[in-house]
Amino acid sequence: MHSIFIGLVRLLPLAALAITPAAFAQGAKNFPDKPVKVVVGYSPGGLPDTIARVIGQKLSERWGQQFIVENKPGANGILGADYVAKAAPDGYTLLMTDNSTHAIIPFLFAKLPYDADRDLIPVSLTARAPLFLAVHPSVKANSFQELIALIRAAPGKYSYGSSGIGSTHHLCMEYLKSSLNLDMTHVPYKGTGQSVPAVVGGQVPMVLSGYPTLAAHAKDGRVKLLAINSLKRSELAPDVPAIAETIPGFDFAPTFGLFAPNGTPREIIVKVGADVAQVVKLPDIVERMKNLGIEPIGVSGNEWAPLLKSDAERYSKAVKISGAKVD
Repeated sequence: MHSIFIGLVRLLPLAALAITPAAFAQGAKNFPDKPVKVVVGYSPGGLPDTIARVIGQKLSERWGQQFIVENKPGANGILGADYVAKAAPDGYTLLMTDNSTHAIIPFLFAKLPYDADRDLIPVSLTARAPLFLAVHPSVKANSFQELIALIRAAPGKYSYGSSGIGSTHHLCMEYLKSSLNLDMTHVPYKGTGQSVPAVVGGQVPMVLSGYPTLAAHAKDGRVKLLAINSLKRSELAPDVPAIAETIPGFDFAPTFGLFAPNGTPREIIVKVGADVAQVVKLPDIVERMKNLGIEPIGVSGNEWAPLLKSDAERYSKAVKISGAKVD
């Protein structure tokens, strides 16, 4: 009897392997047949959270299932990413995050509880939110080129505020400094809720931030928008040049999208990616995102993967240049 039991135990893994593909295929065909949880590794109200809720409402209507957003903030988004990386790979737990998960955090932190490239599979590049370089009115520059000349004429005189060490804002400016050989001082704040008021109040001369936080100040003349950190100009402010017009290939605009745990059936990844691509192109969603300073994209995980790789190459250089490191 003992030997028969051992034989059955040895056969169980093979039996599981035999039925798993069919079970996954059936699950993918019926997906979703229960609520889908989307984890956001940041607090409510931020861009990843907002984007998740905007597309979630439409996906709920399309799928006839709830699209539940669950915030798990902490450690620069690491807690949320780790939770999803270790979740069941069945498509019912997804991660909405920015490209820092793959492009910044692996180079900024000495140790992580997961491997982003191995454990998180890109599902859909959902949106982009370029950052604008704004200066206080006292800065005697009315264009990006004039600002460069001003900084070069007075090495060490100018500083810039950021939303914190290792943030996209910080790394973008450090890469900019290095590319143009500029001498500026970094002044880190705890988020754009502090850095933007600091520029408006004249405590620091310049800052990078999203359009919604700067638009009213720019309209009232409290700041001047001189450049945008994406490859192309934005429809939100078409007269503001892209830094890439001066530094070819310069692109540090944050991107946002969905990831799934490694092992999630390909059919589910393709289905979710295709549905998200359709949702973000709906006129009401496009308009809603535009008002938030977000540019909808909606491309598949396959198309996003090489872009994430190029992001990682660019940001790893920026982290090295900045000297930022978190133990």
